[in-house]
Amino acid sequence: MQLPIFIAGDPHGNFQPILRACAAADPGTLILLGDCELRVPLRQMLAPLFAQGWSIHWIIGNKDAETATAFDNLATDFPEGNIGGRVTEVGGLRIAGLGGVFRPRIWYPRADEPGGRVEPPSFSTRREFLDSLKPAEYWRGGLPLWHRDSIFPEDFAGLARHRFDVLVAHEAPSCHRYGFAVIDRLAEVTAARLIVHGHHHESYSAKLPGGINVRGLGVAEPWVLELA
Repeated sequence: MQLPIFIAGDPHGNFQPILRACAAADPGTLILLGDCELRVPLRQMLAPLFAQGWSIHWIIGNKDAETATAFDNLATDFPEGNIGGRVTEVGGLRIAGLGGVFRPRIWYPRADEPGGRVEPPSFSTRREFLDSLKPAEYWRGGLPLWHRDSIFPEDFAGLARHRFDVLVAHEAPSCHRYGFAVIDRLAEVTAARLIVHGHHHESYSAKLPGGINVRGLGVAEPWVLELA
């Protein structure tokens, strides 16, 4: 029997729709698209699912790095659930995670206006960015909290070395009006067939020019992944 794979849009602290949907299904896999805004640790919030044997995965969203509490309740409480920057196999599907958002200080691969110039990245790696900072700007010996959710070119380079079926991302590809074509290209070079994203709180389906399907999810929207 194929166990269900649920992908859930940004909860923003409201996990009840997700918990209800999972409670009505056999235990499977749940993937959170970021912006959890947890007020309690993730293990506590999803305790019923952990108890039932659900496999929980997540990627970080911009709201998850706004405060130390939000960050710790997600990333510190359950680091093994983070699939950002890596590929995991679920039910015979290879699923890759791309957490975080693009920021002008690091890398913002989209022009401000149609036909405008796309600025190259200011930093390709986290190490380069850290080396540009003063030690007083570090947080817990590493990246400032505000940049724990920043996307770097090294994230794309790492994922591009793999092949996978599904890309789950916080940011959107180019079919969304606030999306990024670099996400399209990442899906293309990795032979992905589907991109699922959150961040913009819009539930929709689309298809990129190359034939890759896209699914955007609304706030706390649970969606069952079905990919032949």
